Amino acid sequence: MQSVLLLNAKGGSGKTTITTNLAALYASAGFNTAIIDYDPQGSSHLWGTLREKSGRPAVHLIDASHKRTGITRAYQLKTPANTERVIIDTPAGINRNLLREAVDRADMIIIPVAPSPADIHATAEFMRELMLTVKMRGKNIPIGIVANRVRHNMPLYQPLEKFLNSLDIPFITTLSDSNDYIEASATGCGIHELGPSVVTQERMEWTTLVKWMSQNLPHSTQSNTDLPLRIASNQ
Repeated sequence: MQSVLLLNAKGGSGKTTITTNLAALYASAGFNTAIIDYDPQGSSHLWGTLREKSGRPAVHLIDASHKRTGITRAYQLKTPANTERVIIDTPAGINRNLLREAVDRADMIIIPVAPSPADIHATAEFMRELMLTVKMRGKNIPIGIVANRVRHNMPLYQPLEKFLNSLDIPFITTLSDSNDYIEASATGCGIHELGPSVVTQERMEWTTLVKWMSQNLPHSTQSNTDLPLRIASNQ
């Protein structure tokens, strides 16, 4: 089982959008996939409810946002025995205890950041706390940044790139601010489950992300990473 954690303390960065699209991509590729949703807003759960009605490959959902009485936390967060991929969605303003719990469950961390000076500044501040948490937990874990909800006429993220270079963290790809993500979410599907001719640009952007993930997830092999990459690129 491999777990991918979506993190950013700043709201509006698009964590849930990437969570649901990544889960849909893995499920479509035949992986037994689960989402652990730490966000009290429950957006991933709403998407999952819509997906159940769509008849598309299932994604198991776990509500981690509310601690349940009468059972242990470990049991509450337990995934089905055959789970192969877990995508972890987290809330804005994540506290330290929750951050530690989420980091402990992760094999990889992806940090989406929206294109505004406020978001870039907040992400830089959050990265310092995250790196300290990862170090304290004794984790050696791949971390990458995704520029999310970017309009085509926006400038590059020079301030963020400069900060990341000082930490040796890769800037993986840029995902467009596209209405196709809204259309996909409204029907409980992922961007890759729409017609290829409709989402050509989005597929190109996702191919870069999925390729980086395939190369950096621990325990990955050629046989278990090729299919999601082919779906992402429609090859």
